[in-house]
Amino acid sequence: MKLDQDEVTRAVGERYAAGAQAVEAELCCPVSYDGKYLKVLPEAILERDYGCGDPSQHILEGETVLDLGSGGGKICYIASQVVGPQGRVIGVDMTTDMLELARDHQDTVAERIGWNNVSFHRGRIEDLRLDVDKLGAWLAANPVQDVASYEAMEQERERLRRDDPMVETDSIDVVVSNCVLNLVAPDLKRQLFEETFRVLKRGGRAVISDIVASTEVPKAMQEDADLWSGCISGAFEEESFLKAFEDAGFHGIEILARQEEPWQVVQGIEFRSMTVAAYKGKHGECIDAGQSVVYHGPFRSVLDDDGHRFERGRREAVCEKTFALLGRAPYRGLFTRLKEDGVAERDMEQMCSPQEGGDCC
Repeated sequence: MKLDQDEVTRAVGERYAAGAQAVEAELCCPVSYDGKYLKVLPEAILERDYGCGDPSQHILEGETVLDLGSGGGKICYIASQVVGPQGRVIGVDMTTDMLELARDHQDTVAERIGWNNVSFHRGRIEDLRLDVDKLGAWLAANPVQDVASYEAMEQERERLRRDDPMVETDSIDVVVSNCVLNLVAPDLKRQLFEETFRVLKRGGRAVISDIVASTEVPKAMQEDADLWSGCISGAFEEESFLKAFEDAGFHGIEILARQEEPWQVVQGIEFRSMTVAAYKGKHGECIDAGQSVVYHGPFRSVLDDDGHRFERGRREAVCEKTFALLGRAPYRGLFTRLKEDGVAERDMEQMCSPQEGGDCC
């Protein structure tokens, strides 16, 4: 019998609540972090790291970072040091025990690094509008006792999502996540990617480390609650993982790291860690402003996410939107961009860099 959303959520919640209380080695892959960022972290957080990659190494100074499934706070506290006092870090997790672990050490870490720019919120990563703690506080003062009070709770839930969202639209420079997306129920995964896209600024990016499978996970394995909470049943097939970003509207999708040897082999299926970067910003209308680009190589030709084909060394007319995109990461340096008069435009080296005040429109 297929597990429903609530059963998946319950299985994951119970296992990770236990993982917050005692170390469970089976939940993690070996990950090598930059040791200079680990010195300030309490041992309790270091021991309870259930990740499979290190998206924090792709964060920049001054950025606003959102960590989906922040757990005990390890990636958040590393990111806090990277972005510096001018940056901001938001952690979202649904497991109360993990949030308590992260929050219990917040003042200690802040004192050690010299600033406190991290906040933790209880919520579902597929619904980044609803702050569950705020709804819980409202329920404490307005308990559900009958149909009328239940309807009042539903109205408050929608009011919070509409008027006081946990994460605002177009507010995040980089969304990171470490071995969490696979734990979301299948019916909610599309919504998860759409929410990730929503909260990112134009020009922002997602950097996601997760477990992927060498082939689609069969239904029988998807019905096993233990395999779900163990990062197996909900793993994307590798190509499906990349397509999920594409379907949500991302561009510039790139595999940053792929574990060579599988983390586990279950029923002949290889499960390994993969880290992917994907960018927001190719949406919008195309306007002809007389601009063109020349692709440098090394390939004879390439096809971009909008279906434009660029031949090596050949000048190709592009719309204003594509012209801007090709001057930013991850394409920067691959093209010469020519304005209407044929003069080369300087690549936007500092575009989308918060510390430089770049405009990503």
